[in-house]
Amino acid sequence: MAHDHHHAPDLSAGNLTGHKLGAHSRNLGIAAVALLAVGAWLGYRSGDAGHFARAYLVAMVFGFAICLGGLFFVTVQHLTRAGWSVVVRRPAEALAQNLRWMWILFLPIAWMGWKGTLVDLYPWADLAVLASVSEAEAKLVANKAGFLNQKFFFVRAAIYLAVWAGLGAFFWGASTRQDRTGEVAITETQRKWAGPAMILFGLSTTFASFDWIMSLSPAWFSTMFGVYFFALCATCGLSVMTLVLLRLQRDGQLRGIVTPEHYQDLGKMLFAFGIVFWAYIAFSQFMLIWYGNLPEETAWYLPRQVGGWLWLSWALLFGHFVFPFVFLISRWPKRWPSTLAVGCAWMLLFGFLDVFYLVMPHIPHDLGEYATYGEFAAKHASDSTHLADPALLCMTAGVLLLVLSGTARALKGQSLLALRDPSLGESLAFQNM
Repeated sequence: MAHDHHHAPDLSAGNLTGHKLGAHSRNLGIAAVALLAVGAWLGYRSGDAGHFARAYLVAMVFGFAICLGGLFFVTVQHLTRAGWSVVVRRPAEALAQNLRWMWILFLPIAWMGWKGTLVDLYPWADLAVLASVSEAEAKLVANKAGFLNQKFFFVRAAIYLAVWAGLGAFFWGASTRQDRTGEVAITETQRKWAGPAMILFGLSTTFASFDWIMSLSPAWFSTMFGVYFFALCATCGLSVMTLVLLRLQRDGQLRGIVTPEHYQDLGKMLFAFGIVFWAYIAFSQFMLIWYGNLPEETAWYLPRQVGGWLWLSWALLFGHFVFPFVFLISRWPKRWPSTLAVGCAWMLLFGFLDVFYLVMPHIPHDLGEYATYGEFAAKHASDSTHLADPALLCMTAGVLLLVLSGTARALKGQSLLALRDPSLGESLAFQNM
């Protein structure tokens, strides 16, 4: 038997339109542009082009991860013909539609390629520069030149960005069109194309993670890296989507429509993908490399186990897995808005720290000169993570606010609910077993 809050969901226009979203979008947009400008100025002032480029890459990848997580949620709901999620799907669609304009965030990296300074970020961009530092590494990377060359790198980037923009626009356009026309066939079309969309999503995110993050250390490789990046996207996307829903309800929208039943399932998805699956992939990658003990593979983990990076590695283990696992394993923290909000904000923070951990550490080119790990660790014991770098924090906050501004702007002109989806009734009456 359904609970009382399922008896009369308020489907009036006032409950389904975001009154305050126009002002939110404008204010967030202004703050985002200001933070990005300050971050860029601080980074330029620092004079360290390589560090500044990596700091911007952290911000860019974090923004993409949030929106790709939203795209994954929408695609998987259509793929599985899920009925429960209809009332919570619109914010995820709004996150995903940001991918229509987010190619703009890639322009600074394209500018670096055009100016001939891409080597400040990616060592493979100029093998002569790499050879002057490490001849052995340059030879190894030269064997990958068929894939790791600037022209092909930017062609691939254009493909990823076009695929993401197309998928985001497709699901957003179809869903909002159904609000106006009520055509049931639109739902069937989305379900039919969800399979190919998921294949495109999987391939594009995997190769983007190889190109944009893994190739920062061009001699290193991991076949699990794309799946790790997917888990990161799911963590960030599900966290932001749930926080958006909680905020909308705090502003007085979607009363009696999104219930603890829906929040419990969103919490389950965050628990499954963002905590358990992430930990499984992170441990599997680390364990296989540790057990294999091959210098060309362990080189990626060595810098992350010394100085300040060692503490960040431990922080990720406990903050991304142990603490949230204990916190969200029960059903009640997922059903109470305040505890779920804390859990989502916590996971979003550790999603950012995860991106930072993947992008910022430099693998020293002189690794081969150390006889033992202890010798290497002793020399790098004072290495700092530079996590409090103002340019990095300003640019990351700027990109996050830009994404939220774009999401609010999209929702402002639409219903906050897929109002004429044929499964709406099932979703409104949904109950957890």
